[in-house]
Amino acid sequence: MDIMTDHENPAMTGEDAALPTRSGFVALIGPTNAGKSTLVNRLVGAKVSIVSHKVQTTRAVMRGIAIHDNAQIVFMDTPGIFKPRRRLDRAMVTSAWGGAKDADLILLLIDSERGLKGDAETILEGLKDVPQKKILCLNKIDQVKREDLLKLAAAANETVAFDRTFMISATNGSGCEDLMNYLAAELPEGPWYYPEDQISDLPMRQLAAEITREKLFLRLHQELPYASHVETEKWEERKDGSVRIEQVIYVERDSQKKIALGKNGDAIKAISTASRKELSEILEQPVHLFLFVKVRENWGDDPERFREMGLEFPRG
Repeated sequence: MDIMTDHENPAMTGEDAALPTRSGFVALIGPTNAGKSTLVNRLVGAKVSIVSHKVQTTRAVMRGIAIHDNAQIVFMDTPGIFKPRRRLDRAMVTSAWGGAKDADLILLLIDSERGLKGDAETILEGLKDVPQKKILCLNKIDQVKREDLLKLAAAANETVAFDRTFMISATNGSGCEDLMNYLAAELPEGPWYYPEDQISDLPMRQLAAEITREKLFLRLHQELPYASHVETEKWEERKDGSVRIEQVIYVERDSQKKIALGKNGDAIKAISTASRKELSEILEQPVHLFLFVKVRENWGDDPERFREMGLEFPRG
């Protein structure tokens, strides 16, 4: 078991510019709230995946694109893997494992504080027969004693033969440079898949919906159930250089609609303000954002909503 905890792998110098380019896909899998979205945003250097303390925030596979040395690394931020209870849950778990099977490398992210209990143990069992190279990343290392981290790494490697183990903090970046050096060197030689300045393959309309969904979760994570969904219905580039965006927040019941709107519309106004501010920064242009809340009963059983989220609709 190789464990990297410090700078053993120096970055390339200018003399390496003549080296052949490398490119490939790295799937991040792990239990819910392990920090996958935070890590993707950290490694890409920009926000490409929404982050929330509410579990199962990421629903479909999101791709964030990073350049490191001569390599283009396409990170696939997959939904957290957990025991599915609903149709949407099953679609998300299927999407996560599907993303892993399509990748060149698989990176398992484990919350060091939670350890290998529950879903993490199930994922390790599922990884046993996966043929790709597998990397273990223990996250939140600043919250756990070193001897406990080493025991955790050893226990995980007893179940799955990981090619390398890294100890990182997605929040403060500790260990992330070593991780990037390793991934860049391990990807296959070949041309880059995306233009150099592209950081995500997510359409802007969908990214805008994801950002509003994040603000919705951050504002109402205790009151609003998980069964809510945001769609961008209109996107109009205006002559003055601004953009008008209309989005619909779908909920399943009238009582949820009242929560989303808030007293005197306070909640929806706060969500709109926060989302508009971030969208303006990302788009680098003024944004006029209009949010509407609609009740759509049992939207979690509607195939069209699954297609909007980039998920396959599970039958039966």
